[in-house]
Amino acid sequence: MTTKPRLITDSFKVVKKAKRGARKAKRPLSPPPTHQEAGAVTLQEEELRTLRHFDLDWRFGPCTGISRLHRWERAELHGLDPPEEIRELLQTHTDPEYSLSLWRDYPL
Repeated sequence: MTTKPRLITDSFKVVKKAKRGARKAKRPLSPPPTHQEAGAVTLQEEELRTLRHFDLDWRFGPCTGISRLHRWERAELHGLDPPEEIRELLQTHTDPEYSLSLWRDYPL
């Protein structure tokens, strides 16, 4: 005597879908975002974003284990034409967030 083959659907509970004509309860709309929430970027955030792009640009050589200014100077020495804007940013700010590369928290 052979048993009837079981289907995978025999193991799961049947879930019935809602009828198409059923109305859903409407949620109140959220208020529109203010100008600050809509994506206003501060000057510091924009500067740090520029420095992160410099860190991720491999045209100027590796960036692990050295400061951003040292990397900029090394790229200039080798004739790779790093952006002058980066050097100006690094010389005006002494904060480690500016001077150290994106990978500063990772050991070599």
